[in-house]
Amino acid sequence: EAQAAVKLKSEYVARVSDVGTLENGTPYMVMEFLEGIDLGALIEERGCLPVQWAAELMLQTCEALSEAHSLNIVHRDIKPANLFVTWRPDRTALIKVLDFGISKAPMGTDMHLTQTQSLLGTPAYMSPEQMRSAKLVDTRTDIWSLGSVMYELIEGRKPFEAESFSEMCVKVAVDAPQPMHNAPPELQPVILRCLAKSPDQRYPTMADVARDLVPFCHDPHQASLLVERMQRMLRRSDDGVWESQ
Repeated sequence: EAQAAVKLKSEYVARVSDVGTLENGTPYMVMEFLEGIDLGALIEERGCLPVQWAAELMLQTCEALSEAHSLNIVHRDIKPANLFVTWRPDRTALIKVLDFGISKAPMGTDMHLTQTQSLLGTPAYMSPEQMRSAKLVDTRTDIWSLGSVMYELIEGRKPFEAESFSEMCVKVAVDAPQPMHNAPPELQPVILRCLAKSPDQRYPTMADVARDLVPFCHDPHQASLLVERMQRMLRRSDDGVWESQ
């Protein structure tokens, strides 16, 4: 997790300031101290969130994941408990993406997981392809998970609900998400595209998801600037060119 997270500089990722090993051999990681609440607890507390607030939180999450994806890091465990809401001095909400512990990146031993170890993530938020094999996923699995979280934030329930992992696998692979009642008609296609069964039918990048969330944000102009930043990050990644910030 430290190897992945230490590379990320986004304000929407929990910062790692130090890693090392104690005298007894136990590894440690020092992260920034956060005050707030994770989205899982927020959903339990409030049931669901207003559409505008949910869209803005998801836009911030897109920015964090855009940077990770630009570095070929796939999170693979995006869920409400790994999205922490803290507050700026002006009391506006700030997302912090947590737990890159099972991220797929071109480093370490994670790329060499055996088949028996490869089912990683939280079933209710896992894409169909991740349920088959976590080794074979790409950035679009995070887009599925983001769609699942966005659905739950707005609707107050998960898009697929099951009593067992095998039942969840079948529903995710075959069934359509449960009908939405709280999401505006204009937003529903955005969520459903994130939850497309085939990765090829989803948004190609987090920046594309974010672009379609702009109209639902409180300040579309600022949201558009954030989308442009994501697009620049992903373009530099594709070109292999990184400019100093």
